[in-house]
Amino acid sequence: MSETVTMPKLGFDMQEGTLVRWVKAEGETVNKGEVLAEIETDKATVEVESSYSGVVARHLVSKGDVVPVGTPIAIIAQPGEKVEEAAAQGKAPEEAPAPGGRRPPAAGGEGQSAAERPDRAVQSPAARQTEKEQAEAAKKPVEEISASEEAAQEGDGRLKASPLARRIAREQGVDLRTVKGSGPGGRIIRSDVESAARQPAAAPVPAAAPQPTAAPAAVPLPPAPVWSGAAAVPQDEVIKMNRLRSAIGRRMTESKQQIPHFYVSHSIKMEKVMELRGQLNAFLPDNQKLTVNDFVLKAAALALREFRNLNSTVRGDEIVRHGHINIGVAVAVEGGLLTVVVRDADQKPLRLISQEVREMAGRVRSGKVRTEDIEGSTFSTSNLGMFDVEEFIAIINPPETAILAIASAKQVPVVEDGQLKVGTRMTATISADHRVTDGVEAAKFMQALAAYLEEPMRLLL
Repeated sequence: MSETVTMPKLGFDMQEGTLVRWVKAEGETVNKGEVLAEIETDKATVEVESSYSGVVARHLVSKGDVVPVGTPIAIIAQPGEKVEEAAAQGKAPEEAPAPGGRRPPAAGGEGQSAAERPDRAVQSPAARQTEKEQAEAAKKPVEEISASEEAAQEGDGRLKASPLARRIAREQGVDLRTVKGSGPGGRIIRSDVESAARQPAAAPVPAAAPQPTAAPAAVPLPPAPVWSGAAAVPQDEVIKMNRLRSAIGRRMTESKQQIPHFYVSHSIKMEKVMELRGQLNAFLPDNQKLTVNDFVLKAAALALREFRNLNSTVRGDEIVRHGHINIGVAVAVEGGLLTVVVRDADQKPLRLISQEVREMAGRVRSGKVRTEDIEGSTFSTSNLGMFDVEEFIAIINPPETAILAIASAKQVPVVEDGQLKVGTRMTATISADHRVTDGVEAAKFMQALAAYLEEPMRLLL
């Protein structure tokens, strides 16, 4: 029996996704868990795995299509099953033929997405592409097709660019002939165009000033011109926000407006962590060495066992205290931030936490992120310690109720038992949701966090 694959919801606020490419072609065998397609969301390009095993009978959407969550995008049939039967079984309920064999007229007409148009379910990829090209040609006069777009059409010996990259290039006035592609086979993808759009235009070369003629000896020379510095001032630059930057702005604005934040900071003694880390790293290869952040993640996860309000979600007038402790780790990417998730961090050893963070951050930065890499966090951390930051606060990542901001571990003068000496201190600040917790509980959590880091051997037990 055939199964219908729908556009997955890859985030609690995701409404639609753009199909970047099909990894499995029509007629190709796919196993459950194998990557079926790449979907671009507001956050990242995500590899979507198949939930079924079988043969890809139909692609219901094409590359570049923007598809609402829950819309059918493909049909996976069993070997030997007829494609026509699979297509009929894979229709969404509203696509079923009306009595008498006729299809009911679709509401919205031309405004339907690709997957909502019944005729798309029985067309071949070539036919769908031809129909799409004809529609584009009908809407766009010939004189508006730029040389950049013509050069960007895929074909032998010609520059290759994805449909999404071509659309963004048109919107931002980028000549694709000047863009170097980083996709498969040198294909220009969205990030290449956005990167090119951010590059400042070359400043005009000032014309050479005419050389003054020699003045007679009796005539004094005019005073030397005063340099105004205008030539060194760059021109104003207007940059359109990319989807990730827009999504971050929208979510952080909602967080600050809807969540009553409060903050508690704590200075943590880090001498023993630095000493233990050095001892452990002496036995580890270069690509497996532990970071200070790994110790903080483990300590935070263990402290959350005691303070479950900080590992919760607000749902209407209810507080959901999560049993699993899934720590989100903010990772810087081009144009913004993404949060990768260490699941059940309280149950994992330091080396496994370190390995998972390293691997997920690598996938995020290379554009090969998986759905499970970025979804499901119950508490988040943001670490700016590598940038010599003394202290900062972070904005809560909805729907969570707390986030931990981690600054640098630095040598500073400290007073202990009336004696001035050098110590290593790190300031950490928790931002918490006042709807579910109060200052006392947040302060006790910070004390528990400090206790684990100040006696870090407990993190190895």
